[in-house]
Amino acid sequence: MSDALAAAYDEERPRLVRVAYAILGSHAEAEDVVADCWLRLVAADEREPVRDVAAWATVTVARAALDVLRSARSRRETYVGPWLPEPVVADLEDRVSLDDSVRYALLVALERLTPAERTAWVLHDIFEMPFADVAAAVGRTPEAVRQLARRAREHVAAGTPRVAVDASTHDRVVGAFLGAAAGGDLAGLVQLLDPSVVLTSDGGGVVNAARRPVVGPDRVSRFFAGVARKEGQVEIVDVNGRTGVAMLVDGRLHSVVSFTVDGELITRIDIVLAPDKLSAARSAGR
Repeated sequence: MSDALAAAYDEERPRLVRVAYAILGSHAEAEDVVADCWLRLVAADEREPVRDVAAWATVTVARAALDVLRSARSRRETYVGPWLPEPVVADLEDRVSLDDSVRYALLVALERLTPAERTAWVLHDIFEMPFADVAAAVGRTPEAVRQLARRAREHVAAGTPRVAVDASTHDRVVGAFLGAAAGGDLAGLVQLLDPSVVLTSDGGGVVNAARRPVVGPDRVSRFFAGVARKEGQVEIVDVNGRTGVAMLVDGRLHSVVSFTVDGELITRIDIVLAPDKLSAARSAGR
């Protein structure tokens, strides 16, 4: 193994983790995939020198992530309650630089896709790979992956904000919502929620969580207000590059809340309570 090969892979590693995370929705699994593909790269380079590490690694990581996702789908079908992606959490002063490929609302929308659709869309629409290379990763023809990406694009558009929201607008809307929640102002909460707002909580069958999504401004506002009253310390944190909330009980992370803002209203609230996802979320954000 050459130092040049290791240096080339290390340079690509952050992007490769984003590729795998966007496909899998699990940062811990993404890091495992990228670590395993380093070993594959070393073995491949010993057989024949790999000239383009970035291209080789992207296709290999995508293939491996697709295999993991296919296996994970069967487990998620028997998951207790809704399954939410694993968030990446950091303190605001240490917030990580994440691009739009791993925004939490997008990861949630990608759960609607088949593994092949998700991989084709991520590689082509987010990471701008040509369809010939996407085909090599997915194991389909270029025309087939073109159709997969088209169908995926329609589903993603239906499940993500219609209006691009900058960080300052997001912070203002979320700040007003949290202020209303802290003051027990249900009317104020309702005014900040989209008529079709959805709140989803993921306890993984390990801790108490709503087994079905909560829908509508009145129900969501009451549910969130109840959660805010019961939990302990509220900490404003970075969740996948946008301001969210970490709730702590007795100094331990109890849940992570992600908000999706569309225009001036909150359209989604996602609460992750599953202990294994919270442990991975904190470590990924460090």
